[in-house]
Amino acid sequence: MVAHLVRLKLALVANGMRRSVWQVIGFVVGALYGLGVVVLAVAGMVAVGTQDLDLQRTVTVLLGSALVVGWWFVPLFAFGVDATLDPQRFATFAIPRRTLVVGLAVAALVGLPGVLSAIAALSTSLAWFREPVAALVALVGAVLGLAVAVVGGRAIVALLAPLMARRRGREVLTVVSLVLIMSIGPTATSLGGGSVDGESFRRVTGVLAWTPFGAAWAAPADVVVGDWALAAARLAIAAVTLLVALRLWDGAIARTLVDPVRETTATSRAAGLGVLGRVPASPLGAVTARCLVYWFRDPRYALALAVVPFTPLVLWVVSRGGDGTLLLASGAIAAFMCGWGVSTDVSFDGSAFWMHVSAGVRGVADRLGRVVASAVVSVPLVLLIVVVTAFLVDRVETLPALLGGSAALLLTAYGGASIVSALFTQPVQQPGENPFQTRQGASLATVLSQAVGSLVVFVAAAPAAALAVVAVLRGSTALGWASLAAGLVLGTVWLVVGVRVGGRLLERRAPQLLQKVLSYE
Repeated sequence: MVAHLVRLKLALVANGMRRSVWQVIGFVVGALYGLGVVVLAVAGMVAVGTQDLDLQRTVTVLLGSALVVGWWFVPLFAFGVDATLDPQRFATFAIPRRTLVVGLAVAALVGLPGVLSAIAALSTSLAWFREPVAALVALVGAVLGLAVAVVGGRAIVALLAPLMARRRGREVLTVVSLVLIMSIGPTATSLGGGSVDGESFRRVTGVLAWTPFGAAWAAPADVVVGDWALAAARLAIAAVTLLVALRLWDGAIARTLVDPVRETTATSRAAGLGVLGRVPASPLGAVTARCLVYWFRDPRYALALAVVPFTPLVLWVVSRGGDGTLLLASGAIAAFMCGWGVSTDVSFDGSAFWMHVSAGVRGVADRLGRVVASAVVSVPLVLLIVVVTAFLVDRVETLPALLGGSAALLLTAYGGASIVSALFTQPVQQPGENPFQTRQGASLATVLSQAVGSLVVFVAAAPAAALAVVAVLRGSTALGWASLAAGLVLGTVWLVVGVRVGGRLLERRAPQLLQKVLSYE
């Protein structure tokens, strides 16, 4: 039966390539790229085998841990990637459940990701070619680690299937996953003592070696130093993890075969008009209210906003060991990110943009309404980041300058984004799709518009931003207040220009923009 499932997976892969010549081209390109990665991995492992024990242990544990993490969590970002052999499809067949589990696990390795993962895992044994016994243990650990990766990943997907069937659950899981991903770098740096060097990697490796991610890959190093008990303990951790994952996956499949998970959507309705009833009854108020609903309920907006608070964290990691001045730039960077986010508003509207076109909303009202809605969320966030970072580095006197530079970038970005979004649209994720996915089809004009528009915003805000930088570096309170005034005035001027110019462009180009966004769906 296991062989039948493997042949079925091969047939599905082959049939998928027959659908289009582009499928074949994509497969060939992927295979060539994967072949290059495999060659580098094998050659790298052989080269590592000539180095000292610490480097061998660090490289193999980090590579193996990355493999396990990828198999466990990447499918969650793709909302059920590689579902060609979904267990629900076998509900009507009399296949023993344990046989089905084993068959699905083996079949998961059929395809480019599985084959490349298997080769990469087995190649770690080459790092121990000078120690035959350790190489044998490494081979056993690689097989065990690969099994933990595949079975653990499938078990997690199966266990979270009821949550993934709900749109709100997918949205929450996406944001949480993003937070975890963004935390990897700072966490690893903290484990390494605050510096990124050989010693920090060894500390991270020491932690991973006692987790299900890296235990199987750490055993060969223990064998080399003659600590067989410790090597056995590492392999035991991996074996227990595999057994637990098998048990959880088996239970999830049993539930799926009896009560398949079905896609569900919320059917409750809020009483009244909600936020629409709390804004002035005007075109500007209607646009603002509708966009506010997006900012608070659309995961695509939430995802973009969730990245902003990590700006100080990233700069803190980069600037550790310095005087913390770099951390003060967090507010300005967050301000630009929040302001420039409006450049994708029309694209995110999708087919809903027809309401603006058919209602004949004035361009200025549309542009300003989107800015106001974003500002309701972004301004408090930027203010919080500016104030907190100033207190963290004990540079409270720089607050006026930091606020001036951030205000200049935020308001200028709003003005530039108001113009760019009236000229260009881009393929974006549709409502309900995975916010991590990237839609294909962006033109060169779209890419250039984003790059050139961002550059123009920085140039336009440069006078006030430069004054703020000088005020911070010199510690001048007078220059700080001057930069605050300059930032507010200059930013407001560019905001008014952007809203007016963008409004006129929108009124002329609204039908073309609607046609464009409809073509992306």
